[in-house]
Amino acid sequence: MSIRSSAPVVRRTERTTLALLVGVFIIDYIDRVMIAVALPLIGAEFGLSKTTQGLVVSAFAIAYLLGQMPGGLLADRVGARPLLVISLVAWSVFTAATGFAPGLVVLLVLRAAFGFAQALFPGAAFKALAERTTQEGRSRGAGLLLASNSVGAGLGPLLVAPLVVAAGWRHTFWIVAVAGLIVGLALWRLLPAPLPRELTEPEARVAPVKVPVSQVLRNRLVIRCAAMFACFNMLAYGMITWVPSYLVETKGLSLVAAGVSAAIPQLVNAAAVLIGGWLMSRYFDRRPRWLVVPALVAAAGVLVAMLLSDSATGFTVLQTVAMFISGLASIGIVGLPLRVLPRDLVGAGMGLVNTGGQLAGVLAPLVMGWLADRFGFAAAFGFLAVSTLAAAAISLTTRSTTLSLGAPAPAREQVG
Repeated sequence: MSIRSSAPVVRRTERTTLALLVGVFIIDYIDRVMIAVALPLIGAEFGLSKTTQGLVVSAFAIAYLLGQMPGGLLADRVGARPLLVISLVAWSVFTAATGFAPGLVVLLVLRAAFGFAQALFPGAAFKALAERTTQEGRSRGAGLLLASNSVGAGLGPLLVAPLVVAAGWRHTFWIVAVAGLIVGLALWRLLPAPLPRELTEPEARVAPVKVPVSQVLRNRLVIRCAAMFACFNMLAYGMITWVPSYLVETKGLSLVAAGVSAAIPQLVNAAAVLIGGWLMSRYFDRRPRWLVVPALVAAAGVLVAMLLSDSATGFTVLQTVAMFISGLASIGIVGLPLRVLPRDLVGAGMGLVNTGGQLAGVLAPLVMGWLADRFGFAAAFGFLAVSTLAAAAISLTTRSTTLSLGAPAPAREQVG
């Protein structure tokens, strides 16, 4: 099949794949963030301290972290489509079961099972993207997937807070679970077949790349991206987990008003991720740290101003600015391995990168909950400024690196 004659098929495959994956990622994040919206009610019903409430969120994150590498390896072995659907159906079932939790222990078990089910999804999603997009369209696609995370994180409080108030937190979990099952059916029926290898990797050998997975997992570029993502993602998990509780308990907002205030920065972050992806592909593709470092340093400065703000409005405005600036750096951290890995190894490579990112999901809720209990919310949000600066420092010290996988690397794989 010639590239010219296949262009309509490629465009249709790319658009359908991206539309489906974006939809699922939005549901994914709505499922994930609604625990934060419901946390004040769950904490009151079960008599939980903030540290223990953070543990409820971290139970998901620990299982989600541990499932990243198995999920990525399974995606490379069994294919994207079956794993995507299995993951979505399983996490919807555990979402529904959360609504039946009688106490803390069962809640922790269900959140951990939910986390492992969701962990099977990212590696399969990035593999589906690599198999169904050209190299030129892959960065744009990665930007859309990352932006959809923020869209889901933003829509979550807007949709969930009124449901929690109207129907209670248990019924809300059941409603969202049904939506997940419907999206899973659509994904199974509508996901296109993979494109021919010569269209997705024109520079590569047509035969599958025979490279040990261990070689990918030891690659310095992939490891550094995982470390940067770990520090960078503290901001996202910290905001998602604790902003609703902070606004309700410290600023006196209603749960619905807190949900709206928490949503705005996430939706703005989604736009920033798309803008950052465009800037990266247009100006910074070979020197990502030129965008990543200034963006993260500026975001950390705004976070310091945010934690000193006295009003709920000032806090939300500064949070929105910080999330926008930090969003510009997303593709420079997460998207690089996706662009340079061959599609046969995308699952394993992105599994490692996402393992680093999900370490933040384990640490941020617990560390911030402990800091809030001991020193107040100012110290908890100050932790996010420090972790953001740490991500900038890792990017600053990442020199030119070639992703060598047993074959000469093309010039585009140089970063600096």
